[in-house]
Amino acid sequence: MYTQVCELLQIKHPIIQAGMAGGITTPQLVAAVSNAGGLGTIGAGYLTPNETRKVIREVRDLTDHPFAVNLFRVEKAYGDSRTVKVKKALSNVYNELGIHMTADEPVVEDYYEEQFNVLLDEEVPVISTTFGVPTHNQVIAAQQKKLKVMTMVTTVEEAIQAELAGVDAIIAQGGEAGGHRGTFKAEQGAASIGTFALVPQIVDRVKIPVIASGGIMDGRGLIAALALGAGGIQLGTRFLNSIESGANPLYKKALLESNEESTVITTAFSGRPARAIRNAFIDLFDSNSNFISPLRYPIQNLVTKEIRKAAKQQGKSEYMSLWAGQGNRLIKEGQSAGQILAEILLEASQIKHSL
Repeated sequence: MYTQVCELLQIKHPIIQAGMAGGITTPQLVAAVSNAGGLGTIGAGYLTPNETRKVIREVRDLTDHPFAVNLFRVEKAYGDSRTVKVKKALSNVYNELGIHMTADEPVVEDYYEEQFNVLLDEEVPVISTTFGVPTHNQVIAAQQKKLKVMTMVTTVEEAIQAELAGVDAIIAQGGEAGGHRGTFKAEQGAASIGTFALVPQIVDRVKIPVIASGGIMDGRGLIAALALGAGGIQLGTRFLNSIESGANPLYKKALLESNEESTVITTAFSGRPARAIRNAFIDLFDSNSNFISPLRYPIQNLVTKEIRKAAKQQGKSEYMSLWAGQGNRLIKEGQSAGQILAEILLEASQIKHSL
């Protein structure tokens, strides 16, 4: 199973754990994946530069193997005139959760540039970006330090843009993937092309390695991705229920109770399209034609932050962001990250030898 992606990233197996932001990718999870021969990824999308540096050093205390850090590459936002209206529309939710609602405009902090500099300073082996490509100068700066750069894409056009920017590899994210769509321009809609339709089309148009992502849960998915020309796979949902995952117990329970029909792509929580298990909060925005539409990213994310936090503390999963892909029936309980990797590799090996 040693591929071009393994050679590029200096890992033993072509399996990458997705950089899921929001506390899911604990240092223990990232290190466990890397120690098992894959590539663990810190989801740093919501971290400050100092928090990013701290987690990097915690991972380094747990592993000597390569790991990655994922950053959100987004256009700067300067507020939304509908913020007060959306807060008022959510007043019943605020009241139910006992949250004090203020009329203040959320403060938008853009840490991307500072975070990228932290990654350069800490010489993180692999830098990955979501929602867009790094600047050409950033790619050059990383490569001069012998660091690798990857970008998540959702269309062939985005893959071409990433290659032109000089990144070392592309993560082709299909519509089955859980969490945020990696689309560069959210206002143009969320590309939702299936993983196994997207991957070969990107492979045929770029010369750099392609990693398949979206709905892949086991060895069958690995073999299929390799057959389509990918050099590896990235998984997020499969690791959510791992022992090392930072996912809330309610979140893990919801995953185990969900199936392939449970998720929808929504902008309700953050303002950007993302796949999550459908719940009452999503229904407020997506199933109520009389309800106000979500604010743009990241304003909506900031407005709903306290709701998600309170819901987690109070055990109310109907108001939590339960990111998940479409392969939910394949989630298993009580496995470590190392056991997940070993199982995927065993399944893939058995399939390979049976062909």
